[in-house]
Amino acid sequence: MCAHTIMAIRSKKWLCATLLFALALADPVIVLAAPGDYRGGYDTPDYRTQSEDLLMRKGSAADLLGAVRNPPLGLPQVPIPANNPISATKIKLGRKLFFDRRLSLNNTMSCAMCHIPEQGFTNNEINTAVGIEGRTVRRNTPTSYNVAYLKRLFWDGRETTLEHQIWAPLLSHQEMGNPSPGAVIEKIRALPDYRGLFQAAFEGRGVSMETLGMALASYERTLVSADSPFDRWYYGKQDKAISVSAKRGFELFTGAAGCSACHKIGTASALFTDNAMHNTGVGYARTMQTMPATRKVTLAPGISVDVPTTIINSVGDARLADLGLSEVTQKPTDRWKYRTPSLRNVALTAPYMHDGSMASLGEVVEFYNQGGFFNESIDSRIHPLALTKSQRADLVAFLMTLTGSNVATLVDDAFAAPVGDWREGDPEWAHSAVRNGLGRHEEDTQ
Repeated sequence: MCAHTIMAIRSKKWLCATLLFALALADPVIVLAAPGDYRGGYDTPDYRTQSEDLLMRKGSAADLLGAVRNPPLGLPQVPIPANNPISATKIKLGRKLFFDRRLSLNNTMSCAMCHIPEQGFTNNEINTAVGIEGRTVRRNTPTSYNVAYLKRLFWDGRETTLEHQIWAPLLSHQEMGNPSPGAVIEKIRALPDYRGLFQAAFEGRGVSMETLGMALASYERTLVSADSPFDRWYYGKQDKAISVSAKRGFELFTGAAGCSACHKIGTASALFTDNAMHNTGVGYARTMQTMPATRKVTLAPGISVDVPTTIINSVGDARLADLGLSEVTQKPTDRWKYRTPSLRNVALTAPYMHDGSMASLGEVVEFYNQGGFFNESIDSRIHPLALTKSQRADLVAFLMTLTGSNVATLVDDAFAAPVGDWREGDPEWAHSAVRNGLGRHEEDTQ
């Protein structure tokens, strides 16, 4: 298992070099796409943080509209709904919204704080997401890369369009905490820096449930990523684009291991998903699992203690049940079915599975090699594979070739986006102490 640390990077040149280096690693726990705080080895005394101040992360805007109109090698044309044609103005507005913390109830949480650009547009540091005020979210943050092609959204597949999907996290008590659509709309309508932006993007129409969803969806559709080493080898016919080990892994992926039965590869393009729902046993195992009497808790680098599970349970949220698709359909036969994720950029999007329970690609491959976790509703395609250690390593090597060449560009563009924060001039601005250079105590006593 790799223990390399990806250094903080401030330029495209070094970012591209890091990505190439990452592709050579056999089995990373986490690979960051750009500056971030890699936590590999945090339990050892010699751990050193590589975090970088947000204000030091400078980026440059990319031609996102061009990427949508001309997707990179390996991807089909981006589907654009007839009622929401793509435009540069909508994309720019959607990007502003995506990075705006004021879209949450207490102005602290943006979309990008779960879908972190430099961490694969997911969150490499926690198994399941955390909402405002540290509220527990029961599922892992799915990556935003290539969401334009998904026919079912969320792990349980409950939405089918990006325009509708965005409202779920905005209104979830556990995520962004807003009480109603009207509360979000009225807040944005009152913010000075949004004045006229919706009208410009939507031919005179102001902010509404529909236009807000359309704007965010327009930006999310631009996060198309491909032209990976695999694409250059398979579709570009560049024989030396991937290693011999990765080629063997491809043969296993499409043959004995059966991965391509769900992670589809077409003759002209590959989404690496069937856009379907499957029970692999992960959800069943989590539901039926008995927790150990004690659990190891890392307090600081190299310092861990065993804490009784009863104590952990007494100070945290109760473990939340999760039945997957069955919660949407109310059908017992759909229990523990979850959406097949795309494998594009999979080296950047750890941890894995709907609950973030697997830290590395090697762990995922081993799970399937053992036949998942058997239950009466498990997908018929899941069975023991009896792959050797070297074959499992070849599969991981293949998965490592799926990182798109434009990841650096998309992350760099994200760093150029304005970070929306509560500021002077916004409604209910209360930070006069900061404005006047006074301490909080002085303000309170005046």
